[in-house]
Formats: sequence, C-alpha cells, structure tokens
Amino acid sequence: MKLVEYGKQNSKVILLLHGGGLSWWNYQKQAELLCDRFRVVLPILDGHAGSDADFAGIEENADRILSYLDEAFGGSVLLIGGLSLGAQVLTELLAKRPDVCRYAIVESASLIPDPLTHALIGPSISASYGLIRRRWFAKLQFRYLRMREDLFEPYYKDSAAITEQNMIAFLQANTAYAPKESLRQTNARVRIVVGSREQPQMLRSARLLHDMLPQSRLEIQKGLYHGEYAVNQAERYAQELLRWIGREETEA
Repeated sequence: MKLVEYGKQNSKVILLLHGGGLSWWNYQKQAELLCDRFRVVLPILDGHAGSDADFAGIEENADRILSYLDEAFGGSVLLIGGLSLGAQVLTELLAKRPDVCRYAIVESASLIPDPLTHALIGPSISASYGLIRRRWFAKLQFRYLRMREDLFEPYYKDSAAITEQNMIAFLQANTAYAPKESLRQTNARVRIVVGSREQPQMLRSARLLHDMLPQSRLEIQKGLYHGEYAVNQAERYAQELLRWIGREETEA
C-alpha cells in the first residue's frame, strides 16, 4: 500500500482516507496542522493515481488497510477519518473490526445503494473518458466539485492518471455500497459529517448511519456542499478534531 506520512516521530496515529477520484492531498493541510502532535498517515486508495493496486472493491480496500494497520500499528490507531469513498472504506473498517480506532470521522458516506446510477456508470464513463485528460474539461469538473483553487493541478494530474477500468470500478462500488450490520458493534466514538447542501441521498445516508450508531454525533454542516468540510476547511477540521478528542489524547 502506498501512503504519505507526516509526524513519523509521534506515537499516536491518525489515518485519513481521501475521496474517490482525489488522492492523499485531499488531507494534506490537515496533516500539516496536526503533525506536531500526531503521526498522520494518508493512504492512497486502490485504483487511484500513485496506488500499487487496481480497485477491487470497498471491502477489499478495507482488508488491505487492516493488514497494513496490523503490521505497522498492532491493528488499531487513535483516529480514522474518511471522505466519500474513503468514508465508505472507513465504515467497512468499523464493521470488520470494532476496535480499529478510538475515534472516527465519517464524512459524506453514501450508504444507500442507487441501482439506476450504478447501471449508468459504465456507459457514461466509457463515453466521456477521453475528455478527462483535457484541461478545459478538468476545469469544468473541478469547479463542479467546489474545491480550493490551489488543488487544481494535483487534481488534474491525478484524475488523468486514473484508468477507465479503475474509475468505473470505484464509482460502481460507491453507488452499490450498504453498511454491514456488524457496524453496530463498533467501539469507536463516531462523528458523522454531511453538508446541508449535499444531495438528499447523502443526508439520508448520514441519518441512516446515525440510526445504526445512536451514540454517534451527527453534524449537518450548514451551507456546505459535498466534501467541502475536508477539502476546503482544513483549519476548521483540525481544530474541531482536536477539541473533540480531548486534551488527554493530544498530549505528547
């Protein structure tokens, strides 16, 4: 598994899982803000630019991360955060291993399968894939995603490097995923984050997860679209993370 690390000298570990079509730089600013206190690990999800494996599924990606955690950190870490596809992988991690982390931030995880969108992904990506390497098209997509302007170059470079096969695979997995019943057994303290301006299905997914985990904390972030909390509000993300996990966890 390929990854980027910050603060390797620290013993307490935070793992942050990027969104589909993005990469580790999704959480780069958070890592820079947190690395004086934590070891921040930014894996590159399978099938994405710079990864060492094709995308085989959300469950398979979770298994690879668990193997890495077993080898590197004894099977568990302090906190895991994830955005969109990364949040689905995080949900799977929590379902597979109740004690995989003490804290979890699940942001904009789609947890209600959408069969129609799932069926259309293959034909639509095949028809439009040739445009992905066109800079003008990438700019249109980038504006639609409402990401910070300084992220355009890494977005363009990495999205153009994703193969058609992998893009179809992770988008299809994204639209077919549903949480496992074993998720209810997690021991993690969970924050569920979703933007108030996201698609209705995303808000329903957040409420579904909160219903499955009644001790979790549901936060509907006013005025935010999909992914804006993690991608565009790194300082706020880091500050709220520190406040949430408490002073005893931030001590060296």
